[in-house]
Formats: sequence, C-alpha cells, structure tokens
Amino acid sequence: MKAAHPEVVAANRVNPGDTLRQARESNGWSLAEVALKLNLTTTSLGNLEAGAFDKLPGHTFARGYIRAYAKLLGIDQAILVQEFDQFTGTDSQGSNVHGLGRIEEPVRVSHTILRIVSLLLLIAVIGGGFVWWQDQTSQRAKDLTSNAMEHVEVESADGTTQIHPLDEPEDQAVAESQAAPEAPAATEQPAAPETAPAATAAAPAPATPAAPAHTPAAPVQTPATPAPAAPAAPAISPPTTPALIAGDGRVQITFIADCWTQVTDGNGKVLFSGLKRKGDTLDQGGKPPLTLRLGFARGAQVAYNGQPVDVAPFTSGETARLKLGQ
Repeated sequence: MKAAHPEVVAANRVNPGDTLRQARESNGWSLAEVALKLNLTTTSLGNLEAGAFDKLPGHTFARGYIRAYAKLLGIDQAILVQEFDQFTGTDSQGSNVHGLGRIEEPVRVSHTILRIVSLLLLIAVIGGGFVWWQDQTSQRAKDLTSNAMEHVEVESADGTTQIHPLDEPEDQAVAESQAAPEAPAATEQPAAPETAPAATAAAPAPATPAAPAHTPAAPVQTPATPAPAAPAAPAISPPTTPALIAGDGRVQITFIADCWTQVTDGNGKVLFSGLKRKGDTLDQGGKPPLTLRLGFARGAQVAYNGQPVDVAPFTSGETARLKLGQ
C-alpha cells in the first residue's frame, strides 16, 4: 500500500484546539472561565486552542487536556484525540492518559522546593522541642536533688527519740544545737564561812600580896579589850519579772521537749531566738502582735496573757508559725 502524499496529509490535518475554541465561544464562555474549570492556566489553554502543543508539557499531557476540554464542552473525545494525533503526527497507543474531570498541572520545581523547606522547618521545630524537653528534665532533676530532705532526732516527752524532717531554718538550728554537747553546769564554789572574830576575854589580874599593915596597897585592875563587831551580810533581793508596758502582750511557753523558738514583736524586733531544752520555760513580753515560730511544735505548751493557745491549727509538719494578740 502506497503512503499518502504529504499534500494530502497536510490537507487532512485539523487543529482540534480550533474546534474546541469555536465550541467555547458558541457557549459564551471566556478563556479564563474554562481555564478555571479545567484547573489550567490561561496561557496553557491558549496554546492548546492555537495548536501550539510543543509549548505544553508533552503530547501525553496535551492529549489529556483535549479529552478533558471536549468532555467539558460535550464533544466526542475520540474524534478530537484522533485529530490531535493526525495534527501532531503522533500515535495514541501506549498512552496511559484518560479523560480527566480536572487536569492537574505537572509538579513544578517551586512546589518541590516549598515541600523541602517545610520539611526542614518541621525537623527544626521537633529538634528544638526535644532540646527544650531535655533541659527541663535536667533542671527538675537538679531541683529534686537540692530539695532532698534531711532529718533531725528530737527527744519527745516520754523519753523516746523521734526523727523529723529539716525543711526550715529553725529545724536546722535544732539539729546543730543537739549535735553540740551540753555545757556542764558551772560548779558553785562553796561560800567561805563567815568567821566572827572571837571576843577577847578579860583576864583577871593576879592578886597583889598584902603590904605591911602600916602601908595599905590598892588593888590593880586590867581593863577588858572590847570585841570587834561582825560585818553585816549584804541583802539579796529575789529576781523580779519586768512589768509590762501598757498594751503589751506576754507569751509563756513550757517546753516538754527540745524546741527551737523565736519570738518577734509587732515592730519586727526579735525578742528571743534560740534552742530551749526539755523542762525549760520562756516568759517574754512585747508589743503585739507577737510572732511565734516553733521548730518542734509538739514540744511546746503555749499560753498568751495567761490563756492557753492551741498551736495545732498553725502547724505544718513539725513546725508552727502563729501570731498572738492580733
């Protein structure tokens, strides 16, 4: 069979894009409207209608565009595809492109770059979050180590030894005071007995032998030496409790166990601060309100102006903080 002459082939070549353009215009659609419906740019759609298929991504995509365009306009797709093959001199065999409702543009380099940048940003965010989490975990571990609870042994009223946590400065003071040995009581020096000088007794003078009758002798007497007076002992006055100033309050504490104690007046002046031993008492007055801090609350019985005070509601752990005379 003889091949067709080039002039005959050229005569039979019909631009399918021109057919699609005429159908679009007859429907009154603009190029932009159809491009939007097919998800194509107006430039690509204009090249398709003008038959500039070499400006499209390739004949396979161009053939798919024609199918979708024909379907949108209600034209036989097979005829237009055949016209496209004749116009471009290509064969549709092996083509995997079928009719498309909407045509997707080929992936562009810009889209690829955008995805790569997005992925890098995501990795950076995840890495930063992981570093922050590691830092927070390390910080929490340091806090737990620095806040490790110590303990102190305190002798209770019944003679048993109890262990209490050290979580405040007053507890630390209790521990340090209990660690130091108690100072021995000062040895009282016996008072030197007062020795009253003995009174010197008058010694009688020996009798003088009698003189001759004609010379009478007068008896001689020796005067007695007077005893010196004993020195008077100085008067010792008993200790007295200082009188309260008008408006002041007084706190009285009896200690049934070792307890660190601090009393502060209403001006913030520390009236007493130190360790009290079992059996000690404290009687302290000052301008109210008096702030009382106890290192071992169960070891102290508190009264204010003669009235007993319950420290249990103000106790946290083994320590108590309360204000008296508010």
